[in-house]
This record gives sequence, C-alpha cells and structure tokens, in this order.
Amino acid sequence: MIEKKKTMVGANIKKAPITHKGGPGGNKFHGEKPKDFKKTWGKLIKYSKQYVAPTIIAIICAVIGTIIALLGPQILSRITDLITQGLMTTVDTDSITKLFIIMVVLYAISWVLQFSQHFIMATVTQKLSKRLRKDIIEKTNRLPFSYFDTTSYGDVLSRITNDVDTIGMTLNQSIGMLVSNVTMFLGSLLMMFITNYVLTFVAVATSILGFFLMGTMMRFSQKHFTRQQRHLGAINGHVEEIYSGHMVVKAFNAENSSKEEFQRINRHLRDSAFKASALSGMMQPIMTFIGNLGYVAVCIVGALLALNGHISFGVIVAFMVYVRLFTNPLSQIAQAFTSMQSTAAASERVFEYLSATEMADETHKVKKLDPATIKGDVEFRNVKFGYTKDKTIIKNFSAKIDAGMKVAIVGPTGSGKTTLVNLLMRFYEIDDGKILIDNTPIDELTRENVHDLFCMVLQDTWLFEGTIKENLMYSKENVTEEEIVKACKAVGIHHFIKTLKDGYNTVLDDKTSLSSGQKQQLTIARAMIENAPLLILDEATSSVDTRTELIIQKAMDELTKGRTSFVIAHRLSTIKNSDLIVVLKDGDIDSVGTHEQLIEKGGFYAQLYNSQFEND
Repeated sequence: MIEKKKTMVGANIKKAPITHKGGPGGNKFHGEKPKDFKKTWGKLIKYSKQYVAPTIIAIICAVIGTIIALLGPQILSRITDLITQGLMTTVDTDSITKLFIIMVVLYAISWVLQFSQHFIMATVTQKLSKRLRKDIIEKTNRLPFSYFDTTSYGDVLSRITNDVDTIGMTLNQSIGMLVSNVTMFLGSLLMMFITNYVLTFVAVATSILGFFLMGTMMRFSQKHFTRQQRHLGAINGHVEEIYSGHMVVKAFNAENSSKEEFQRINRHLRDSAFKASALSGMMQPIMTFIGNLGYVAVCIVGALLALNGHISFGVIVAFMVYVRLFTNPLSQIAQAFTSMQSTAAASERVFEYLSATEMADETHKVKKLDPATIKGDVEFRNVKFGYTKDKTIIKNFSAKIDAGMKVAIVGPTGSGKTTLVNLLMRFYEIDDGKILIDNTPIDELTRENVHDLFCMVLQDTWLFEGTIKENLMYSKENVTEEEIVKACKAVGIHHFIKTLKDGYNTVLDDKTSLSSGQKQQLTIARAMIENAPLLILDEATSSVDTRTELIIQKAMDELTKGRTSFVIAHRLSTIKNSDLIVVLKDGDIDSVGTHEQLIEKGGFYAQLYNSQFEND
C-alpha cells in the first residue's frame, strides 16, 4: 500500500492493544469528572465567532417576535371587555373586527420573525457542523501516529459523528428556544405586572419552587450526560474493533467474551443514559405541575378580585393567557438547558481532540529533494527510538546504504524491522541520531516531501470502495491506461481483472470478492504505478501462494532495479539475492553482509536461515 500524503498505515506499526478493561477506551470512561460547563461553552462560542452576526440577527428576530406575540393578550382583553359591555347594550362589532385584524397581523408578523430565526439558526448550525467535521479531519492528518496508539478508532469516529451531531442539534434547536422562552418569560412577567401586580405575585410565588427544583436537577444530571458521551465513544470503539476483526473473533470462538464485553459497556451506557434522561425528563413534568398550580392559584385570586370589582373580566382573560405564557417557558428553558448540558459534554470531547498535541509545524522548511533527481543514498546514524520513553526499541542503529542497493532487513519478531521503515518514512520521530537521504537529514525535509520519495507495500492491504482503476491510481494524477495495464500484468493480476464484468471499472465493495493474495497484488501494482525512487516492501508477498509469489517476486526484481529498496521478510529464501542483509536482534545490528557472507560466518542469521530450511 502506498503511503503518500495521508495518515493511513498498515497494522505492522507497533500499537498498544486497544481494550476496554484497562487500555485506552477502558476504565477511563468510568468516574469522569463533570465537564466545566461555562468553560466549554466559552470555547464553543469562541470557535463560532464567525457566525456571531447571523446568530445575533436570529436572536433579535426571536426577541422581537416574542415581544409582538405578548401584545396579543392585551388586545384579547379589550375584545373581551367590549363583548362583556355589549351584552348589556349593543356589541361594537366594528371595533372588535379592527382589534381582531390587528391581533391577526401581529401574530403573523411574530410567526415570520420566528420562522426567520429558525431558518438562520439551521443554516448557521449546518455550517458550523461542517466546519467542525472539516477541522477534525484536518486535525487527524496533523496528529502523530503515537496518538492513535493509545486511542480507539471508534472513539475518534464517535467524536466526528455523534458529538458533532449533538452540538449541531442543540445549537439549531436549543439556542432559539432558550432566547424565545427567556424573552417570553421576562416579557410575560412585565406584562403581568402592568396588568395586575397582585395576581403577578401569586404567579411568581408558585414559580420560585420550580426554579429551585430545576437548578437541583441540572446539577445532578450534568455528570451523567458527561458519562453518557464517554460510554457512547467506548461502545463505538468496541463495535468497530470487533467487526473489523470479525473473522478472528469467530476463529477463536470469542463471540461470548466479546458479547460480554459489549454488554458490560452497553450496561454502563444504559445506566448513564437512563440517569441523565430520567433526571432531565423530570424537569418538564415538575415545571408543568408548578405551572398548573400557579394557574389554579391565579384563577381563584382573580375571581375574588373580579367579584370585588377591582379588575374587569377582560383582565382575568388576559392574565390567564399571560400566566400560561409565563409558566410554559419554564419547562422549555429546562429542556434547553438539558440539551446544552449534552452539548457541553460533546463539545469538550471535540475540543479535547482538536487541542491534542500535533506534529511539529513544517511550513518554514524550504529544503526539498526532487524525486526525479535524487540518487537514493540512505544512512542511519546512531539512531535511537522507543514508542514510549521508558522502553527503547532501536538502541544504537547505524547503517549506510548506497543508491540502488536492495537491502533486506531480517530478524525475529520485535527486533525493530518495521520500526525502522516507520522511522525512515517519518511516521514517528527518532529520539536521537540522524536518518539521511542523499546526505540530507530527513528531519530537515517536510513529511510530504519524504513520502514523495517512497513507494510502499505493506503486509496488510488497504483498498477503498471505488473502482479498481481508482485504487491503482490512488493519490497520483495523469496515469495512463497503458501504465495501469503494464503494472497489473507485471504482478499477474491483469487476467483476473479482465474476467470481471466491468474490468478495471469494477467497483470494489462488499459484493466484489477478492482473495488476500489478489488484494496484495493490487497494492503492489499501485506501488509500481507510483514509481518513486525509494521502495519499501514490508512482507509484501506474505498473503500469496507459492506460484503467485514467484510471479510477484519477478515483478519485484523488476521494480527494485535502479531503486534503493528496503525489504522486510520473514521468509529468508526470498531475499537471498539482496545486495545487503541487515540482521537485527533486540534493536541492535547483529550482523551485516550478503547472504553468502552471513551463512559462511555462521552467526545468528545462519541460525535463522537453517531453522527455516529445516522447518520447510
């Protein structure tokens, strides 16, 4: 698989095991501290500053629309009084009609403003969601590979999908709802005072209890919303791992253990989601009860005042509407705050990812090697490296490879073979020493420039959903049909492709069945099309049969001509014709030489080779 200007790499990279019992994505999801609500929302507002202007317009529309709607009960009060007075004499239908038309016009204007607010916020939130996803993807390309050694892929996907959707949904629905209902609440309170202060005190007194209960519920439910988002990321990570390794799970009869693990995580998600939903769900019924209690109290007091002649019947009608407008927003405000808590939990996860330590900025680097003109000399000079600071894998590696040489890197598992090519490609940064290409340290070049110099084939194939031609031309432009066919013929896959219904335009998806060997042949053909001056083959023929291996080996010999090549192989019989064999043992060079020299020397390499020959 070619690795060029992208972050995907094969599984040969030494990665910390991803588990859900103690590793990344495991116990860290339990007992998380509640999020800093104010700080997180501050970050979200700062991040959304380019959308402040349309958001303010939307808020103004919501406020004005709500204020206009609050004028309706006053007109209704006048209509009621006119009708009441007319019962004794004659109903003034002309005045009532005019007031009715005014009320309809006001409500129509209010509706237009409310619609405008919803339209603007929907547009803003979709743009914000798009920007968040874009920034997360760009962030992924700037993160070092070490980040993904300790982070579940499923958890990263959850931040891109679930968390961003939660943020967008809240901003779209809750912000407008919160502004409208706060305006409605305060406006209703003001209009009630204007209408009758005695009835206002009755309504407010019953609402104080509602505010107290709402605040208490919010305090208790916040931590559960935090855990809910964390557990959601954990379960996504687990599902992604199990389904990507479904065949292995089946082969080892691990269905029950994986099911138990899923149920454990799912149980934690259920518990946190239930507690969050239960506590937040109690807010609306409680506020509805408080609202109805205030409604009854106002009816009784209003009736007494009307009987005593202190207020007219129209005032009671208007006040009854205001009480409903006053109490209804409380439950809506509670719901909006509940959604904002979910957003705080989701936002912190997103911003946590966006604030992760990135690879060093390389925009200042001007030195560049041209793939078309470089010789291909490579030197490792006293290289030291460890995936963690407390465990050094490459201890003191030095080697000089002349241009055009075919270098085989051999050694037992864990000796540092794949680590060397990861360092050569700058997937990881070395702890000490230098790696040079044409006497230029690669840390003086940009990573993109280093990747331009290499074509790479890994043991684990990677093909995306697209046509065969698109997979072969991946990340390379202006590739001719002849070049594609020539490469596929060289690796022995051309005949198979022609047997497919659409040939090279066949879409590789779940309906197209390819063997592991055929997938490997395609990735090798992709590397041949890349035609870079340096070549890395990491167990490139491990997935093919003996006959296909001979075909590919011949193609590899053709591919390595004139190129500096690094070949990692466990099957030592395939690298006997290498110009140089580097034997690694425990992160150090055990011996260097040709196959004949190393066999004659009779050291560690000879033991490895003879043991394989005996096994064969």
